[in-house]
Amino acid sequence: MFADRAKIILISGKGGDGHVSFRREKYVPDGGPDGGDGGRGGDVIIKVDPGMNTLIDYRHKRKFAATAGQEGGKKNCRGKDGEDLILKVPEGTVIKEAESGKVIIDMSGNCREYKILSGGRGGLGNQHYATSTMQAPKYAQPGQPAKEVEVLLELKMIADVGLVGYPSVGKSSLIRCVTNAKPEVADYHFTTLTPHLGVVDMGDGNSFVMADIPGLIEGATEGSGLGLEFLRHIERNKVLIHVLDAAGTEGRDPLEDYRNINNELKKYGDKVASIPQVVAANKIDLIPEEPEAVDIDEDGELIYAPDPIERLTETLNAEGVKVFPISAVSGKGTKELINEVWEMLSAMPKQSNIFAAEYDPDNALKISNEPFTVSYDEAADEYVLEGPRIEKMLGYTNLDSEKGFVFFQNFLKDNGILEQLEELGIEDGDTVRMYGFSFDYYK
Repeated sequence: MFADRAKIILISGKGGDGHVSFRREKYVPDGGPDGGDGGRGGDVIIKVDPGMNTLIDYRHKRKFAATAGQEGGKKNCRGKDGEDLILKVPEGTVIKEAESGKVIIDMSGNCREYKILSGGRGGLGNQHYATSTMQAPKYAQPGQPAKEVEVLLELKMIADVGLVGYPSVGKSSLIRCVTNAKPEVADYHFTTLTPHLGVVDMGDGNSFVMADIPGLIEGATEGSGLGLEFLRHIERNKVLIHVLDAAGTEGRDPLEDYRNINNELKKYGDKVASIPQVVAANKIDLIPEEPEAVDIDEDGELIYAPDPIERLTETLNAEGVKVFPISAVSGKGTKELINEVWEMLSAMPKQSNIFAAEYDPDNALKISNEPFTVSYDEAADEYVLEGPRIEKMLGYTNLDSEKGFVFFQNFLKDNGILEQLEELGIEDGDTVRMYGFSFDYYK
């Protein structure tokens, strides 16, 4: 079974709690605190598996969780770290935040592995809280909670060229003819139930990847037929080969087929509709050599049906679309078609279409309801940020990383903190303090 979509819940491991304990030794009557730190929770990591081509592993299980860090122990023993959860996906899988549909990461190109959720940091044991005035602290820091996100996995096949067209127009026969792919070919609709990939060898070490997309029909974007299920695979294609049944063996007008399919592509999105196309007018071996008489004029002369290839070529060339008469069965005309496609690809950027990241679940914290305060400390001449919302943000964010610092800046802006600081009269170069962290303010 081919599965190219799945919705799952990912949960990182909770950090282990710090431990509260005190030395109890025979000759040490006043032993100090020796509670160990908790272990780090496991991360959730997405990894590309070259041997996978479907998301079927995620169809029957909804929740995936890394393990929690172990609690700290006596005698300064640190808790064991939780095990990371590594989920394998096919290359080309786009991971989105399920509710918003925003892209988290596209597992394509150079992206082979990605940490989507960090495990919780382990809590500090009570040994860290001993001071000159509190030599026996009975407090240890709890481990950071687990992070959770619901994601949508979408497999968008990585192919330079896609074959589109109605069922039974000869797409599977064409890909068998020009590549090493061996899809099932039969004389009935929807023979192709899964996309197939094949490599077209151009010689001299040059090649490109072609995808046989299951047949679209009119109304596909409204859910008719199988087309809607596979339209997403077209999004990465650089060129589309629009295969038409030029002989009209199914009783349809090939020009009307062309219009209908392109209307479905436009409904799906401008990006797909704007992909350059060439037309493969297939089944020329089934076009009668002698023109067919379809009517008689007033003078009793026979009226013949126009040559289908001439009609397609004249109409579509006027629209800037090249038409190549071919027979996918005999291979006639396919060389010219493939050479044209190769020339088009050669003029395009080499890099595949990769979807840009729009959402980072590792830093998108749901802490908007927690309180916080913004104040000015006259004695220290510093502006002070305090409260659970600030504390949680710092606990989750690595300010030393570029991604973490960008999130921190957005956090200050989105929560109105920058606005409150300006209302208090902050100026460039003033110091802002929050729970041991300080930074200079610059607008």
